[in-house]
Amino acid sequence: MTRIAVVDYGAGNLVSIDQALRDAGAEVVVARRPAELAGAAGLVVPGVGAAGPAMARLARRALVDPIRAWARDDRPFLGICLGMQLLFEASDEDGAASLGVLAGRTELLREAPRLPHIGWNAVRRTREHPLFAGIVADAPFYFVHSFAPRPTGPAAEAVTLATTEHGETFVSAVARGALAGVQFHPERSAADGLRLLANFVALAAAHVVPAAAVAPQARRGAA
Repeated sequence: MTRIAVVDYGAGNLVSIDQALRDAGAEVVVARRPAELAGAAGLVVPGVGAAGPAMARLARRALVDPIRAWARDDRPFLGICLGMQLLFEASDEDGAASLGVLAGRTELLREAPRLPHIGWNAVRRTREHPLFAGIVADAPFYFVHSFAPRPTGPAAEAVTLATTEHGETFVSAVARGALAGVQFHPERSAADGLRLLANFVALAAAHVVPAAAVAPQARRGAA
């Protein structure tokens, strides 16, 4: 089975994500320290809440640098909701600096008819990607959020994978290499959400990475 590490930093619905990944065919390890990332083929960073407290929890568990290194090494990575927002440089929610893996920042949905944005909404892909293989165009997924990332810089269009309308158009999925992020919750999105997670597990299984790719960070975090 393909091992997927799910980061636990006290800001995610781990039970439903764990079960959904297992249903998608993964062996799941809940990672609370860097050493527990070793041996995983893919990394999932879930989350609810705000960027500042989330980054503080990641720092306390010595997970910030290993997550950045994972993304830098272009290993299979999926950020979910807050986990996607943390990929960017900063958040307007509390002014916190984030992981800075992607250029841009998280902003409030200012033109939304109501906040938070809760419920099912169409995810319109701007390009094809294996993460959405077998999922019909404009399929609905389940959202719970008031903020969304806005990619910036010359790669903004290239990194955008899908958009959604809620009073305004916001980026609801991103992808760059083996890294992906979704603003919605696939673990709460019925059959299409399970299919997306299964696609991620398959992508992780097919991605060949040296076994010691994260060993230095893991050893430092465990010391």
